[in-house]
Amino acid sequence: MRAAVLHEIGQDKLEVLDDVEATGFGPGKVRIRMRATGLCHSDLSAMNGVLPQPAPFVPGHEGAGEILEVGEDVRTLRPGDRVVVCWLPACGACPACRRGQTELCMSGFMNAGTPNFKRPGGDVFGFAGTGTFTEEVVVDAGCAVPVPDDVPFDIAALIGCGVTTGLGAALNTADVEAGSSVAVIGCGGVGISAIQGARLRGAAEIVAVDPVASRRESALKFGATRAVSPGELPDAKQQATAGEGFDYVFEVVGKSATARTAYEHTRRGGTLVVVGAGAMDDFLQLSMFELFFDEKRILPSMYGGGDVLRSYERTIALWRAGRVDLAGLITHRVPLAEINEALDGMRTGTALRTCIEI
Repeated sequence: MRAAVLHEIGQDKLEVLDDVEATGFGPGKVRIRMRATGLCHSDLSAMNGVLPQPAPFVPGHEGAGEILEVGEDVRTLRPGDRVVVCWLPACGACPACRRGQTELCMSGFMNAGTPNFKRPGGDVFGFAGTGTFTEEVVVDAGCAVPVPDDVPFDIAALIGCGVTTGLGAALNTADVEAGSSVAVIGCGGVGISAIQGARLRGAAEIVAVDPVASRRESALKFGATRAVSPGELPDAKQQATAGEGFDYVFEVVGKSATARTAYEHTRRGGTLVVVGAGAMDDFLQLSMFELFFDEKRILPSMYGGGDVLRSYERTIALWRAGRVDLAGLITHRVPLAEINEALDGMRTGTALRTCIEI
């Protein structure tokens, strides 16, 4: 089958090959025919080494398709079912799951070190234990979440990561208060979803911050009340909050420099929500005095900070009701053969979300 493969960490191009085989099918597993996958910035971060990932590997973790085959002991799925790929499934039995913090379950990460593809030259890994830039993938049954037949594959793919992460950061992690002031730093697909979440919660001021003009324009269409470049953020803080700082600031870039900026633009007693996935050696510096004196809450948000399956259901309900715009997030659609052009669009910020149609 065809799949896009990165041979070595640090390479910026993928090779679309036709000699890749999905492996590992057996009890408790399902085989999925991928139909659509979103291109997420985390895929780029894995390619360049910011996020740890063994190579060679098939990127992609935000996908949807249909079940081709189910293994022994799989009772809840059957061939033909439409599913979204969940890269962080909950086991239901670990301490995190028992506490209700299923987004912190580590069972999914255990699969990330096991190759789930192979080529004549050897094993190939799948990013985050999945690898959706491919025609077929074999995953644990818990990674395949059924979605209703009226949810298109491209919409379902977005729900698999970016939308769930952004909406959840606003609705679950921050629990944005009606009438509050919000700033979102980084307005790609995840940031735009955070903006939509803040709008749903009734935030009075939503300031979108991004260096790319087209993303700022898009943010206004999705609910931001104003959109500024990073250099204009101090003025926006003055105008929107009389200089006090925002009630909530979402950092959706994944860099210590922007996290520090976000902290400085959060009001005393306000909330900084860290959504971006950054490097393990990129450290945020804060003084002990400011931590004590400012009493700002710093809340990391992993995969939207809530029960993933419930978040999927909520997103579908909001989409059906017209309360969130998911189709508008997809600004580019390309076939798998054009994956490298899509990567370039992600790097330059010209695309909110690119849907790879497989």
